[in-house]
Amino acid sequence: MSAARPGQELSLLGGPLHRLARHAGLVRHPANTVRVGLVLGLLPWLIGVLLAAAEGVLPELFSVDVIGAHVRLLVAIPLFFVCESVLDPQLGSFTRYCARSGLLTGEALGAFEAHLARTLRWKDGWVPDAACLTAAVLMAITTPETPWGGVTSGLDAERALPLAGWWYWIVCLTLFRFLLFRWIWRFALWCHLLWRLSRLDLRLMPAHADGSGGLGILEEVHTHLLPLVIGLSAVLAASFAEDIVTGRTPFDAIFLAFAAMLLGAVVLVVGPLTVFAGRSWACRQQGLRDYMALAARYASTFDRKWIDRDAASAEPLLGTADIQTLADLSSGVAIVRNMRVIPVGRRLLAALAAATLLPMLPLLTLKYPVATMIDRIVNRLIGL
Repeated sequence: MSAARPGQELSLLGGPLHRLARHAGLVRHPANTVRVGLVLGLLPWLIGVLLAAAEGVLPELFSVDVIGAHVRLLVAIPLFFVCESVLDPQLGSFTRYCARSGLLTGEALGAFEAHLARTLRWKDGWVPDAACLTAAVLMAITTPETPWGGVTSGLDAERALPLAGWWYWIVCLTLFRFLLFRWIWRFALWCHLLWRLSRLDLRLMPAHADGSGGLGILEEVHTHLLPLVIGLSAVLAASFAEDIVTGRTPFDAIFLAFAAMLLGAVVLVVGPLTVFAGRSWACRQQGLRDYMALAARYASTFDRKWIDRDAASAEPLLGTADIQTLADLSSGVAIVRNMRVIPVGRRLLAALAAATLLPMLPLLTLKYPVATMIDRIVNRLIGL
């Protein structure tokens, strides 16, 4: 079994598309692919606008009925590449952390490097990207409409915008799906590596300051998935806007969409980290037993030295370090007791909720005009 070179870091950037973008000069910094996203989103969109202008249907192109097309190209695709650009350095930091923090040692470290090497080979291969492209093309041929996808997920857009509609259906939507499938594949590689890591002999420390036994760095890594969540949420919001405007979906259905999107975001960001729950729970339980026993021994010694009148210490109480040590030990026990079995904290959950729901809030303006909403808020504030 081949292993990664010593010191090699994880990177999910690669594959034919990435190499082509580098040759085209769109990737000047190894971990910055934002230009690629802007070009892949903006160029097809501009061609669609020119086609709509040529056939005299430009006003229809900029109606709410087809807003999903604009969001997919101008918001979601660039955010796919923003996400991989900000996430990739964090993945490299995580692999360095695994090697240098003592989380993995000996055979476990060697096994992790072997899994890392396999992941790097898969993300650089052309077969996965070819499979993603094939799936996107087949979906365009065999699936006339996607559930919850809005008007622009099917051939309805072609009926309203003949030439521009066909361009969007054949090229733009296929490109979006290819990039989405490509992201799913790379994220699956990351999830598989986490699962492999969770099966190794991890040296988790129950009293670690990060509150997660030494896995708290994963919360920071997954925080950088938020651009992807924003992009997907924006696409879903635009799709619902299309369906509501065209009468295909009642307005009240958006509240179910809010809950579904929030649940999906939690599964996407938090779900992969649950593979460590069993190991973390066992570490926490063992840590509680060990630290409680240590605390009991120290408290007994402290009591005999300072509390027992018959054996009271002649050492001056003022300035002794024993009391501070007792307090520190109590803090250590509290850290172990509050150790998270999943390395996710309130900060990530709050940011995840905001990234999911904020792109969907404009849907409320379809039923409650902005002026009316502001008037009601002001009236409530001043007591009218």
